[in-house]
Amino acid sequence: MRRAIAHFPAGMWPTARSTETVTLDYDARHRRRMLLVTDGGGEVLLDLERAVAMADGDGLRLDDGGWLMVAAAAEQVVEIWCASPLELARVAWHLGNRHVPTELHPASILIRPDGVLEDMVRALGAETSYEERPFQPEGGAYGRPATQDHRHDHDHPPGHDHRHENDHGHRHHPVAHDHEH
Repeated sequence: MRRAIAHFPAGMWPTARSTETVTLDYDARHRRRMLLVTDGGGEVLLDLERAVAMADGDGLRLDDGGWLMVAAAAEQVVEIWCASPLELARVAWHLGNRHVPTELHPASILIRPDGVLEDMVRALGAETSYEERPFQPEGGAYGRPATQDHRHDHDHPPGHDHRHENDHGHRHHPVAHDHEH
């Protein structure tokens, strides 16, 4: 059985060399080891050193030299919006205080369906609707933010220079890194 042995974020791998795609929901995109069934029906063992939060467009390098593209599956989400940015920020604070996976947009927030949370945000003045679309929440302090290009939880392609200056816009936490600075 073929194995997926390394993960690369979107834009950091040769997408033209991808021969297959695997479409996964949010939960299945944060794994270390599991059996993947490609969109064409083939089987690939995901076999990474550590769990990785994969996103739409990421690549998995296979042990036979091939590449597998990750696609985010559409799933049911709740879209939350408010009359003002301040009200939306207040809702985001309450969701964050409960450590709820959230996907942030300029005028709305997405969460997975949860009746208690939906009641809470409506009590805070928000409106909600159900949508069917890919879900890519923020990664939090130790995970992968959906829009952050600077990553630390991946293997590097050949020739990738990953030296850092002391101050380049974000703090580093030693637990979240697998390489020296």
